[in-house]
Amino acid sequence: MLNKQTKSEKIVDKLNMLILALIALTMLFPFYYMFAVSFATYEEFVQSDLLLFPKKWVLDAYSYILGSKEFVRSLGVSIYITVVGTFVSLLLTAMMGYALSRKILGQKIYLFLVLFTFVFGAGMIPTYMVVQATGLMDSLWALIIPTAISSFNLIVMRQFFVNLPEDLTEAAIIDGANDLQIFARIILPLSKPALAAFGLFYAVGIWNSYFTALLYLSDPAKWTVQVVLRQLVILNQGNMLDIRAQMGMDNPPPAETIGMAAILIATVPILIVYPFLQKHFAKGVMLGSVKE
Repeated sequence: MLNKQTKSEKIVDKLNMLILALIALTMLFPFYYMFAVSFATYEEFVQSDLLLFPKKWVLDAYSYILGSKEFVRSLGVSIYITVVGTFVSLLLTAMMGYALSRKILGQKIYLFLVLFTFVFGAGMIPTYMVVQATGLMDSLWALIIPTAISSFNLIVMRQFFVNLPEDLTEAAIIDGANDLQIFARIILPLSKPALAAFGLFYAVGIWNSYFTALLYLSDPAKWTVQVVLRQLVILNQGNMLDIRAQMGMDNPPPAETIGMAAILIATVPILIVYPFLQKHFAKGVMLGSVKE
């Protein structure tokens, strides 16, 4: 039978829930503020110091953002590199993790090299020189290949494969399966929780990354949504396009309102991914972390 909680333990639990609820509210407040400001009118925004409840909700900022070909194109570029980059990263991480979990020639050397890169990074200049030498400059692959494998994710993935029962692979070998068949038909189906967790890590990292795109891409048509947001929110606060001429507005939305709307639009796609991976996420994070 489970022990009943004492009165003091119940009080502590309620206090913990209250504290966590307050922390959650502080985390959600910036998102709500951006949401409220993005729907505010020009007059109400300029007259209010802290706008939380707009009296009139308008879609001017969203109409301007979604009417911008540059922003819509950058959103498509970000979705493309996130989907392709996550697939490539998961495939390479799983393949290398599985290979390092088997007894192969030079296994300790490979593991040492992985751990070395985990502790000591190459830095910006050597990475830039490699990207330039391999001809990836001004290519979307420059945002995918150089950061395709995370050393931390690779180490945890390898440990997860090590913890899988050896009886499964031995039975497959007896049935005549080779390593590729074992990996594709047995290992990957058993690795869905780990793949979901690491896939989420990779997807969020690729989606939120803007410095690599700023560094390697010179063609504005290939800019990701994060670079466009930087140009819009940080660099163009006092140099917005003539919205009045483009949309025929008497009072065009201010730069701050447009920036808030753009940030929300750029945040929504990656938030949609969470519900689909939530059931695997908690389990996948813990798998492989402790050796049984």
